Amino acid sequence: MSKRTEKEKMLAGELYYAFVDELAAERASCAGACQSFNKTTHTTPRLERANLFRAILHQPPLPPTTPSSTLCQEPWIEPPFTADYGYNTTISPDVFINFGCTILDTCRVTIGARTLLGPNVSLFAAAHPLNAKTRDGLRGPEYGAPITIEEDCWLAGNVTVLPGVRIGRGSTVGAGSVVTKDVPPGCAVAGNPARVVRVIEEDAVEVFPRGGGRKVLEIPKPGTATTGEGDLKVLMRRLERLEAEVGEVKDELKMRMS
Repeated sequence: MSKRTEKEKMLAGELYYAFVDELAAERASCAGACQSFNKTTHTTPRLERANLFRAILHQPPLPPTTPSSTLCQEPWIEPPFTADYGYNTTISPDVFINFGCTILDTCRVTIGARTLLGPNVSLFAAAHPLNAKTRDGLRGPEYGAPITIEEDCWLAGNVTVLPGVRIGRGSTVGAGSVVTKDVPPGCAVAGNPARVVRVIEEDAVEVFPRGGGRKVLEIPKPGTATTGEGDLKVLMRRLERLEAEVGEVKDELKMRMS
């Protein structure tokens, strides 16, 4: 059996050495692609801008004949944008990423359709050993774990997502939060570490008062069911929230007892 490369170990989420020639060259190539994209402005033609970003992700360019209906579904990314490798990141249609996003895609990073990322969001699929002797500066190994952000999520400004986290569909992460564990679908989380602060009911109506702010009315939209299947969905979301809160309490107890 042939010896596995450091890249193969990296992609498998195992300990690997990042400063071998192959991986260093790939990071340098991605840095060059990011630099080219980051020179674009709002006056840069949409097709050119889209293709420069696709180069970061190692995707084939769109042809000059691409219809506007296809082009408008391409992710909209505000520069500057930074990634480690690019080929380990998948960004679905209708995604918006604001200024200053950093993605350390040692392992797979997936961003679902219609997701919004605020300014300075950081997705860290890379990590280092806690033991200083093992970590050993530039000579030691590192590792990673995948990050998955499902469809219709919103991560506000300065959010940090750590390795191995999955954020469930339709969830919101408050500004400045550090997400260290999975977020259930349809929840709002905030804090460091991020905790569930409310369940987002699908049928709730948001009201934006003239004086500013936001108020959520827990009432169904017209034409939606209020009993039967609708009630079951609400109960399931509440159960997921309770399970998340119980998990947080258990983790806190373990930390205090250790």
